[in-house]
Amino acid sequence: MDRFYLITPTADLIERLVPRGVRLVQLRAKDMPAADLRAHALRAQAICRQHGAQLILNDYWQLALDLGLEFIHLGQEDMDSADFAALARAGIRFGLSTHDEAERERALSHDPAYIALGPVYPTLLKQMPWAPQGLERLTAWKAAIGTRPLVAIGGLTPERLPGVFAAGADSAAVVTDIVTAKDPEARCDLWLRATR
Repeated sequence: MDRFYLITPTADLIERLVPRGVRLVQLRAKDMPAADLRAHALRAQAICRQHGAQLILNDYWQLALDLGLEFIHLGQEDMDSADFAALARAGIRFGLSTHDEAERERALSHDPAYIALGPVYPTLLKQMPWAPQGLERLTAWKAAIGTRPLVAIGGLTPERLPGVFAAGADSAAVVTDIVTAKDPEARCDLWLRATR
């Protein structure tokens, strides 16, 4: 699993940043009309195929089945309605979000391709009912999930990466630090250098 995991709300940034060397990217579109979402997913799929990057679609597992995508990410609420049998039949891999031990055990019961833990640090992305997890929690999670990849998310910056990887994370998922940057390309390049 690539150490740099870009998460973006539109295909626009995927088209701008994947050609720079991003190898793992999630399209995380929220509150987008279905037709627009499909268009963004198709654009993201095309650019990722062109550049050999892995596209992960957030939440919309039915659309992933429809478009023949290979990978999705599901939050705990999304797991309630996801048809895991259909995903398995289609060969679609998935990563799952976790925030506490009960969620982690539930996620592991579905045999995901990776487990995500967050927010590691305070995050501006959305209001979270959980306090920042911290680095010690990352270490505990890695011990609990074994060889399965662990994705750290929430409040990550290039400066925090050494501690995050030393604590046991295999990949750093980045949203706000790039999406809100004045120059997303330059910020992306910095992340790429820091994770290679």
